[in-house]
Amino acid sequence: MEKTERLNAILDLLAADGHVQVEDIVRELKVSPATARRDLDSLAAQRLLTRTRGGATMESVAYDLPTRYNRDDHTAQKQAIAQAASSLVPKGAVIGLCGGTTSTAIAQALGMRPDLLEPSNKPTLTVVTNAINIAAQLVVRPNIRIMVTGGVVNPRSYELVGPYTDVILQRVALDLAFVGVNGLDPEVGPTVNDEGEAAVNALMARRASDTYIVADSSKIGMRSFATMTGYVFNNLITDSGITAAQKKAFEAGGTKVLVAPPAPL
Repeated sequence: MEKTERLNAILDLLAADGHVQVEDIVRELKVSPATARRDLDSLAAQRLLTRTRGGATMESVAYDLPTRYNRDDHTAQKQAIAQAASSLVPKGAVIGLCGGTTSTAIAQALGMRPDLLEPSNKPTLTVVTNAINIAAQLVVRPNIRIMVTGGVVNPRSYELVGPYTDVILQRVALDLAFVGVNGLDPEVGPTVNDEGEAAVNALMARRASDTYIVADSSKIGMRSFATMTGYVFNNLITDSGITAAQKKAFEAGGTKVLVAPPAPL
């Protein structure tokens, strides 16, 4: 198992219980105690956890995420999508990340990429986001430049919405954008629960040279309240749970479907 995979696996163990011991890592990942301790030290240096005697606890933050971030039945699928999305991002790119659990997983994947953590006298990545939790997650990475849109915080999602958000987004040009949704239908297209978030998502999508809807397969066939008016949906990253019929329906409408391979166990 590569170091990056081990570090992600340790974070998964930590997320399950809020704490992890060296012996847990040794048992689950089949590594030596010395390797487990070095990995914990590495994660602590990145401020992703707090070291304790014999283990670690989750890094304390000044906020609690909404319930949607803490209870997720599709974590493995979203991690697979996140890795696939991260692989599309070249070093030095300017990307947009809307809010949501899948976008948060993409932020985590990008924050763990070794090439983006290498010492540099200029940003290795620029992230424009309207999600304050994603900004807080990445701001501890000194090589990643973060631009947060203005706006009013939606307390249900930690996303900034409103006319101030629009003003900022209209002044940026993005190489790539990744947009999470609540529902995805071949006919209706991507939909979300909040009309303000839908407007921001559509604008961010239009500001990018290439935009990818990121949605786990449980969202396919679902419809939510608000459509992303003005955005032409033509790229999708999803997981291997998509059926052949669903994939064919999207492709018939001109959408390129990228199926993320399952994350290694």
